[in-house]
Order: sequence, then structure tokens, then C-alpha cells
Amino acid sequence: MREDMLTIGAFAKACRLSPKALRLYDELELLKPRRVDPETGYRYYAVEQLEQARLVAWLRRLGMPLARIRRVCALPDADAAREIRAYWAQVESETAARRDLAEFLIGHMSATPRKDTTMLELRYSAHSDRGRVRPANQDTAYAGTRLLAVADGCGPAGAPASSAAVDALRFLDAAELPAGNVLNLLEEAVQGATEAVRDATNGADESGTTLTALLWTGSRLALVHIGDSRAYLLRDGALFRITHDHTVVQSMIDEGRLTPEEATSHPQRMLLLKALSSTATATPDLRLQDTEPGDRYLLCSDGLYGVVPDARIRHLLTSAPAPDAAVHALIDAANGAGGPDNVSCVVADVVEGAA
Repeated sequence: MREDMLTIGAFAKACRLSPKALRLYDELELLKPRRVDPETGYRYYAVEQLEQARLVAWLRRLGMPLARIRRVCALPDADAAREIRAYWAQVESETAARRDLAEFLIGHMSATPRKDTTMLELRYSAHSDRGRVRPANQDTAYAGTRLLAVADGCGPAGAPASSAAVDALRFLDAAELPAGNVLNLLEEAVQGATEAVRDATNGADESGTTLTALLWTGSRLALVHIGDSRAYLLRDGALFRITHDHTVVQSMIDEGRLTPEEATSHPQRMLLLKALSSTATATPDLRLQDTEPGDRYLLCSDGLYGVVPDARIRHLLTSAPAPDAAVHALIDAANGAGGPDNVSCVVADVVEGAA
């Protein structure tokens, strides 16, 4: 071995990256070894690679995703510095948003459960629009006294799939809700929706639907979610997303391999990890959501949030006086941004009912 070459162990110690991390960065072509022994597969690194390795280690300590680190390492120093500055400004902005969410969750989980002395009810509106580009509408939106739902169909039988999924839940609007196991009831209803989707699609390949629904109990909302339609809560002027996308790019964001900005143009951004379909069984997210008078909830398909930024969504939800006005303002905003997809919105306000 040449004197200016280091074994992977010696190189790891010098740059403070573990051998496991170095092997990963080799696979990702982020930090390739200078030489690999053809017989043993053992990696050797050049001394002059230490500076790049230390930069990678520092950027990982900042929390920078690997995809962005690769871009930084390929830039001249001045451009790399600007990229790091831009990344850190983004982190500070996101940290502020997460701080607001943390404060909301702390208050939400610390609050003394409200006694049901005040009667609450929902005021709601729903609408689905074809958009400006798609030849047909595969979305379904529904709002009733108890049930709010949005489904976004995909594949050749996407329209009947989304309609079947929502139709399978409509009985909840009139059903007598059990006191203690509303989530079990909702889970069973989604199983029925899955069967309905299979019947509606007749086993068509790559056909299915997302489903995001809220069921009103009189004081709380039970949430069921599968796919990449979304539910948001507007409370005290702040907007919180209360669902997590079941998509390939969201999993890559969670793993630190993509930034949210990179995800918007990723070639697999439309690929779902979970959906109601004729070919697979997937477990939905289920949970209870406490409510307060003045809360405003939004359910929407990706035709809205894919083209309308969260800040704009928050502004429209805040400024619209009633759910119907909010729904149409949001859909108009999506179509005003080109309307590349079907867009569906359900908006519901939690209000004090008449005594």
C-alpha cells in the first residue's frame, strides 16, 4: 500500500466518520474510496480526501440531507458557502414552525379535558373540481353532519374507486356512534371501503384511491387517513397539518435523503406507499383529535397543496368568513395556479350550537 493511502479504519478515525458511514457514502457516490482491493474488496482512501470527508461530517452534524450534501460538495467554496447559508436559513424557518407545532401539542396534551357543558357542532362545505388540465375528475369530496371525507382516485378506475370509498363511509352520518370505541367503528368502516373499492375497480391494475376522513362525535373528531390527501387544522391563526403523507418522497424526507424542496420536483413524487386498492391491503392511520370552538378543519386532495403553498392556504382559510367561501377560494387558487390536477376541498368549522 502507498504511504499516502489510508485504510478505511484509519481514514474513519481521522475524519470522525464511522466505517459504516463511509461504506454508505461510497454506495451513494458521495465519497468514493481512491482504491478498492479487487480480491478483498477493502477500501483505501487518499490523505487529500480527508478535507472532503470532514466537510461531509460537519454537514451531517448540521442535519443536512445526503442529497443536498452531494450538491454542496460539488460546488466551489464560495458557492458552497452560499448553499450552506441558504440551508441554515431554511432550518431556522422550519424550526420556528416546529416550535409552534410543539407549543400546540403541549397545550393540546396538557389541557384538562373539557366537560361537555357547551354544545358544539360542525358547519361545513365540500366541493370537487376537475381542474384546468385533467379530462375527468377522479376525486370525491363529501361533508355531512358527522362525516367529512376526501378521496383521490388513481389509475384507470380511479373515479369509481374514490366514489366507492366515500360511499362506503356515508352510513356513519346516520349511525349511532358507540361511546368508547369510535376508532374501532371507523377502522371497520374502512375495511368495508376497501372491499367496495375492489368491487368498483373489478381488479383493475394500478387503480385505487386515497382516503382522508373525519368523523364528528359531538366533542371530538376521529381521523382516518391513507395515501396523500391531507387534513389541516387552523387554530388561533396557525395552520397545522395533522396527517402524514404515505408517499415515497415523504419517506425519503423522513430519512433525511431529500429536502421538502427537492421532493416537489422528484420523479417519484406521485408514487404512493399506501392506498385503498384492489391488489393490496394497507393499514390506515387512526387517531382522535380534540376540538375547540373556533377550530377550522380542511381536508383536501393533492391538487390543492401541490400548487398552493401552505402560507397561501392559511391566508385563505383565515380570511374566508364561512366554510363555503373558504372552499371556493381554495379551489379558485389552485385553478389560478394552473389547475394541473383535480382539486377537492372540505372545510368545517367547530362552533357553539344553540342551547
